[in-house]
Amino acid sequence: MVGMLKKDWASQNSIALSWLEPNLPPLAVVDYEIKYYEKEHEELSYSSTRTKVPSVIITGLKPSTCYVFSLRTRTSAGHSAYSPKYEYETTDDTSDMASDQGQVLVIVTAAVGGFTLLIILTLFFLITGRCQWYIKSKMSSEDKRRTNYQNGHAIPYPGVKTYVDPDTYEDPAQAVHEFAKEIDPTRIRIERVIGAGEFGEVCSGRLRTPGKKEIAVAIKTLKGGYVERQRRDFLREASIMGQFDHPNIIRLEGVVTKSRPVMIVVEYMENGSLDSFLRNHDGHFTVIQLVGMLRGIASGMKYLSDMGYVHRDLAARNILVNSNLVCKVSDFGLSRVLEDDPEAAYTTTGGKIPIRWTAPEAIAYRKFSSASDAWSYGIVMWEVMSYGERPYWEMSNQDVILSIEEGYRLPAPMGCPVALHQLMLHCWQKERSQRPNFIDMVSFLDKLIRNPSSLLALVEDIQCLPESPGEVGEYPMFISIGDWLDSIKMSQYKNSFVAAGFSTLDSVAHMTIEDVRRIGVVLIGHQRRIVSSIQTLRLQLLHEQEKGFHV
Repeated sequence: MVGMLKKDWASQNSIALSWLEPNLPPLAVVDYEIKYYEKEHEELSYSSTRTKVPSVIITGLKPSTCYVFSLRTRTSAGHSAYSPKYEYETTDDTSDMASDQGQVLVIVTAAVGGFTLLIILTLFFLITGRCQWYIKSKMSSEDKRRTNYQNGHAIPYPGVKTYVDPDTYEDPAQAVHEFAKEIDPTRIRIERVIGAGEFGEVCSGRLRTPGKKEIAVAIKTLKGGYVERQRRDFLREASIMGQFDHPNIIRLEGVVTKSRPVMIVVEYMENGSLDSFLRNHDGHFTVIQLVGMLRGIASGMKYLSDMGYVHRDLAARNILVNSNLVCKVSDFGLSRVLEDDPEAAYTTTGGKIPIRWTAPEAIAYRKFSSASDAWSYGIVMWEVMSYGERPYWEMSNQDVILSIEEGYRLPAPMGCPVALHQLMLHCWQKERSQRPNFIDMVSFLDKLIRNPSSLLALVEDIQCLPESPGEVGEYPMFISIGDWLDSIKMSQYKNSFVAAGFSTLDSVAHMTIEDVRRIGVVLIGHQRRIVSSIQTLRLQLLHEQEKGFHV
């Protein structure tokens, strides 16, 4: 752990910090990471920068604003814990001190640059080799800061990539130019319209790159008549996407900002959004293929989580599928049309929330994190295993919120291995600290893929993740057929069940899909919902019987 994080000086847009080197024999410090954010904002949205010496100048800050700073070290053994938080404030615009300090900084920098060789030669005779190394490394760091930092934001060292929020830039256009490549519009050939986005049409086309093979691309366009705020919000997605490089994250090819229409160009995904693709290919895939899709999504989310990026709107509609069934996470916009259904979003202070995919703490308190993304991933798992069915069916948003609060969780989709449903239940833990992280989920799904024959018998393997959830017992017990059907919004079939001789919960638990069809449930969606709930009811009854209860 490093010592106290001390403020050396502050100006209206900068703060200089320093600290004592930690005593960590035999591990040498590789570099330091400084995390900072405005005090009045949530810590979930923060910036970070790195340095190899125990001092840093953080620029691009707002005048008269209090910032919270914390520091951690990185050694060959990994990262340390963050230091305690320290609060320091920038000066105001009229501060004479800020002006004086800026002049002093310029003079000192010029002096160091002009007399570097003289200082090194002098110090060689006056101080130890260790101190000499320290000065050289400090000057080397200053050089790197000039080349590796722009607008106060780190261009991360290889292998240590961290997400930079475009909103921290004073000029959003700078973030676009830093993270997205400008494309000459003459190299783009638009072929046809394939959809409509929030800001304009989405087209397919071809991108021609000199010396490379022409490739298929998707082109998002910004419709005419836009205001500057719409242009900024539109390009913000490119500023985010351009920072990512992973086979399960949609790849940004570049942007067109110097002519009209303004465009974002990304790789083309032949099979479109995952939810529509699954609905159009209902029942066409093996369980292993579906698990492979889920594994790809989890891998992409692990990458985002490792970078410190929280997606906030992970759903099958925001996953794209290519011709090889590779799934890639997409939709990194600031504001988005969540669904055509106006009921799909729950509006709170700060924007819309997709209720059916969002963790309880994010709905109630807007506490978004990788743990809330894990909850959403559980819903995506359910969507995949149900071939694109709507989570919670026709339940209203308010009913979903109340049901979740009372402990209700989605039952396993028809034909879903118990192991996968158990993973879903882990993702839907009320306490976010008890949900699995994406590293654990990728590892678990890899285990299922390596042992396909045991997909239905790997329930105990879920124990390798954090504390097992309160399994089936967390579901409310039902007293009658009517109560059970009411709970899944299928009360219209009550008389059909009774007329067919299924008058007790025990008899229902032994029903097959053929039984469900025979009593007159002809709609595929209704069949799935009932059979999924029957599977859960069957496990529930077994659980109660094992505890000595009799229904």
